[in-house]
Amino acid sequence: MTPRRLQAELVLDAGAELGEGPLWDHDRGILIFVDIHQRRVHIFDPSDGGHRVFEMDRPVTALGLTSRGDWIAAAGAGFARLDPDGRLQPIVEVEPASRRTRMNDGAVDPAGRFWAGTMSLDGVEGQGTLYRLDPDGRVTPVISPVTTSNGPAWSPDGRLMYYVDTRTRRVDVLDFDAATGEAGNRRVFVDFTGAEGRPDGVIVDAEGGVWVGLWLGHAVHRYTPDGRLDTIVEVPAACATKCAFGGADLTDLYITTARAPLDEAGRRAQPTAGGLFHVRPGVRGLPAVPYRG
Repeated sequence: MTPRRLQAELVLDAGAELGEGPLWDHDRGILIFVDIHQRRVHIFDPSDGGHRVFEMDRPVTALGLTSRGDWIAAAGAGFARLDPDGRLQPIVEVEPASRRTRMNDGAVDPAGRFWAGTMSLDGVEGQGTLYRLDPDGRVTPVISPVTTSNGPAWSPDGRLMYYVDTRTRRVDVLDFDAATGEAGNRRVFVDFTGAEGRPDGVIVDAEGGVWVGLWLGHAVHRYTPDGRLDTIVEVPAACATKCAFGGADLTDLYITTARAPLDEAGRRAQPTAGGLFHVRPGVRGLPAVPYRG
């Protein structure tokens, strides 16, 4: 079966070097995302096109909603809270500065735990770890070693967890126990070996479809729960990093992109790289679960 093709359109020319981590905040009606390399947090209001930027003292790499009304964050080499005025309050560092790593992608699981992984600042393989932050503040390493941690994301019934170590060129799937936070029986869901682009951020929609941003792949792919390529969203930027469903009915798909790997010629050819893109793919997203801590 031939995958359907959609075209994403620019909604915000954010100029992000490494746009990542889009999150729909339903109560505020905004999309929040980060620029890791420029240490910025962007807030976009699609109702009027409003755009605010918080300048941070460290790279914020992923965000989640919370039951307190602020945001839980992966930042620097640990976890933190970000208040609505842009103040970052560190919680815990998960790795020492001497290790030369930083946090990367993350998400809140169905039971309200926040997960985020690390990656090497120097491109060293196997330096990263996927961590789980429980509501009581305990930090548990779950998957190690990894090189470039992306995800995780969970199936609508909470029984499967999808995870990406970008260097492996795979999206893996694990069995997940929402009651305990344990994940196991890791196996390959989609293998991108030989394909254009490498898997980056991953999310899941209300039908169980798995959406994968493609680094250097000019696209976002949707896979059915059995691993079949179902939809290709073409993006006018080489590096589509991650997507998030938003809007009142969660039918708007927002896509963050990066321009960091592009040389000057590449930036001229892709002037909107680093922007925020949008498409309505005809499926509904899952509402974001808040961190319970």
